[in-house]
Amino acid sequence: MSLLRSLSLHLVARAGSCSAGPLRLQSLQPWHTFHTGPWLSSAASSKELLMKLRRKTGYSFVNCKKALETCGGDLKQAESWLHKQAQKEGWSRAAKLHGRKTKEGLIGLLQEGNTTVLVEVNCETDFVSRNLKFQQLVQQVALGTLLHCQNLKDQLSTYSKCEHASRGSSSQRRREKQVPLGAGSLGFLNSSELSELPAGPEREGCLKDQLALAIGKLGENMTLKRAAWVKVPAGFYVGSYVHGAIHSPSLHNLVLGKYGALVICETSERRAGLEDLGRRLGQHVVGMAPLSVGSLDDEPGGEAETKMLSQPYLLDPSITLGQYVQPQGVSVVDFVRFECGEGEEAAEAE
Repeated sequence: MSLLRSLSLHLVARAGSCSAGPLRLQSLQPWHTFHTGPWLSSAASSKELLMKLRRKTGYSFVNCKKALETCGGDLKQAESWLHKQAQKEGWSRAAKLHGRKTKEGLIGLLQEGNTTVLVEVNCETDFVSRNLKFQQLVQQVALGTLLHCQNLKDQLSTYSKCEHASRGSSSQRRREKQVPLGAGSLGFLNSSELSELPAGPEREGCLKDQLALAIGKLGENMTLKRAAWVKVPAGFYVGSYVHGAIHSPSLHNLVLGKYGALVICETSERRAGLEDLGRRLGQHVVGMAPLSVGSLDDEPGGEAETKMLSQPYLLDPSITLGQYVQPQGVSVVDFVRFECGEGEEAAEAE
């Protein structure tokens, strides 16, 4: 009797559960519809946003996913959040690496219209100097310096020569000289001045912020060492040369290398071959490392001569540079020479 009673109770229980079944399914159905449909759509949308953020910023999948989650899927806010986090990490790493020697790096040369800039950015190893991210940093520094020079509002009518100091750390100590209104000029920015320049219209902060980002990504100490800018009026020409030149992959008129030179010339007319002449003069400055321009009236000197026009011409030592230039119809007015890493040995000795 107890067995029959157990079976009876079991059947009643099953019947009760069956009658409750449809009610239970009805209560679950709205949740099921709400969760599955939008979730699939949201997943596809989230993946698209994630890929877009990765392509735009270059940060890792994990960091981009975290940024989107933190910012509720807002792409613009996520990008800003990523940059701020990267800057924090970069500044932290920069502080740890500060003081490590930066003897390697690149010289960057950029010319646009009547404005030419030469910049030096240093790193610890030649391996990092060949990295695209480091080269992009040099590009940002060159562009920042170019914009700084172009924002000087003088209307140019002549060129004002500065007291010359073109070699070694002395060129770092030279500052932008006040020149008469309407005059072209040559100016220098040292490391701290360079660091404070705006990063550009498409980037937040200053160049020092871009430096911190690069340090965070590449893991080496780096420095924005110096920059020179030249702005000339009509009747003047800036010859240029970069030794071991490589061209920037993203900015066609930026040239990178280990040595760079600018030679400011006055010429009565723009003529064919002027660019080639400027390149040859730049080669001479890089190879012979003069300390001053000198005069065509100076006596010819030997290999130890430091006046540019009195030096044996690099490509034809049987004549002086002055003798090479004189028939060309140009006058050498000024020059700048950058050698990557120069002055580091002297700094260490001090």
